[in-house]
Amino acid sequence: MSDEYWRRPTEDTPSLTPPPAPAPAVGPATASYTGAPRNVPPPHGWRPPMVIQPAPPRVLPKQDLERLDREEQAATILTKGIGIFVGAVLIALLLIFCGGLVF
Repeated sequence: MSDEYWRRPTEDTPSLTPPPAPAPAVGPATASYTGAPRNVPPPHGWRPPMVIQPAPPRVLPKQDLERLDREEQAATILTKGIGIFVGAVLIALLLIFCGGLVF
């Protein structure tokens, strides 16, 4: 296919030229899809090589859910207490800083 249609027209040619005719079709494709190739199974008894036999999993100890709840509650109280203390210190520093600017 030539690029004549896409070239800039010269001064003596009209600006709109009809596009070139499409190439004639050769015909419908005669090949059909035959599917994926067949898979050859491995030989009987084939396994990947085994290097180390892992130990069976251990039994985990039972969890004390009441103790976990108590520790979580204590950690929450400690976290909130530290947050309140830091907030109070920041407010005190802000008041000192603003007081220094005003006076």
